[in-house]
Amino acid sequence: MADKVLKDKRRLFVRSVDMGTINGLLDELFEKRVLNHEEMERVRCAHSTVMDQARVLIDSVLRKGPNACQIFISNICNEDIHLAQTLGLSSEDKHDKNPFKILETVGKELITGVLHGLLEKDILKLEDAEKKTFYDAKPEDKPWVILNSVRQKRQEAGQALVHTFINTDKYSTSVEAFVENMPGLNIPDSEESTDTLKLCPPETFVKMYKEKAEEIYPIKERKDRTRLALIICNIEFDHLSPRNGAELDIAGMESLLEGLGYSVDVKRKLTAKGMESVLREFAARPEHKSSDSTFLVLMSHGILNGICGTAHSVENPDVLAYDTIFQIFNNRHCLNLKDKPKVIIIQACRGENPGELWVSDSPKASTDSWTHQPLMLESDAIHKVHVEKDFIAFCSSTPHNVSWRHITKGSLFIAQLITCFQKYSWCCHLEGVFRKVQQSFEKPDVKAQMPTIERVSMTRYFYLFPGN
Repeated sequence: MADKVLKDKRRLFVRSVDMGTINGLLDELFEKRVLNHEEMERVRCAHSTVMDQARVLIDSVLRKGPNACQIFISNICNEDIHLAQTLGLSSEDKHDKNPFKILETVGKELITGVLHGLLEKDILKLEDAEKKTFYDAKPEDKPWVILNSVRQKRQEAGQALVHTFINTDKYSTSVEAFVENMPGLNIPDSEESTDTLKLCPPETFVKMYKEKAEEIYPIKERKDRTRLALIICNIEFDHLSPRNGAELDIAGMESLLEGLGYSVDVKRKLTAKGMESVLREFAARPEHKSSDSTFLVLMSHGILNGICGTAHSVENPDVLAYDTIFQIFNNRHCLNLKDKPKVIIIQACRGENPGELWVSDSPKASTDSWTHQPLMLESDAIHKVHVEKDFIAFCSSTPHNVSWRHITKGSLFIAQLITCFQKYSWCCHLEGVFRKVQQSFEKPDVKAQMPTIERVSMTRYFYLFPGN
């Protein structure tokens, strides 16, 4: 029965599903042994467009029979209620539905007036700072502001929010489903936690390592290797605006890299000369000899050809050139990392902030930019002068574009990067993970920023195999 239903919905599914849902379905179907690793990779890697991936995915499931189709349908109903409604699907097990997915769908459809009414009547008992965040947010971001407040207030605010939704006839059906699935609205501390690094099962690691031995970079034994990573982050500047929210980027990247098996050094508040000195000292570390790779994460204000030190101003530039970073770690100056992956993550850009919720990492950004002004962007390209072996750089934005930082949540690029590493590094090679980050920026609400993979000289695939 389920296979017949799914077959009837095939064309509509292909036209309606988005990349995020496809990725979620692949993970679930792999965990439940509906698809094997080869089938999952065929969907992810062999087809470039979302519709192509959707077509291969649903055809793969249809070939597995009715049980596989029922699992597929149930996952759609649990993870993407809007898509389930579009397809006219329903899960047999209503208790498996994620209440936050339902609330997210409802929230996205609510008119701004209803949300403003919640605050004006003081139904949610929010603090002044929370109210200001809501009023300053863009219309499409307001449901998320309310949702975050509900999570923090837990039961009292949650019940008030649900009662308000129920009194809005247009949304009664969805909200009643929400209440049915979560009596009393006992909101958990986090929704299906995405802040945990997914580990690679030992059997998967052994299988992939053997099958791809000639195609991937060697991984040293866990007990013998001494992986090192360096984070440089400038937040306060002598002449530029502070990079509020960047502490969250530091904490998130440090936690991620430690989870991937790296000992992490964190350096703050450095001039260009100070950054160069720290990089040279790090490159000279003897531990690199018994390591199999390294990560360099640089976060600051930036200009076209480099990253700004704390003393930077228009009149007196204080800039570390990107070429200098590559020279420090090339095979002439850092023999201990010869033939090993050297991954450079750069969060820096040039641009003016057009709204109130996001702040750009630009030397020109100031308190005056917190008004609605025309967006002014400059190229963020890197001159590829010294191409070295086994390098890859991942930058937060493309030339002529801007990268964004939330004043309380950190950089959008870093947040997506961490999420994609947590979800996919167990089964995808590094460039595959980076591509997942790029795909997450395809949606219209983040179209102003597109991360770019630069200066790639890696000759093999780099798998991290977290947990191994």
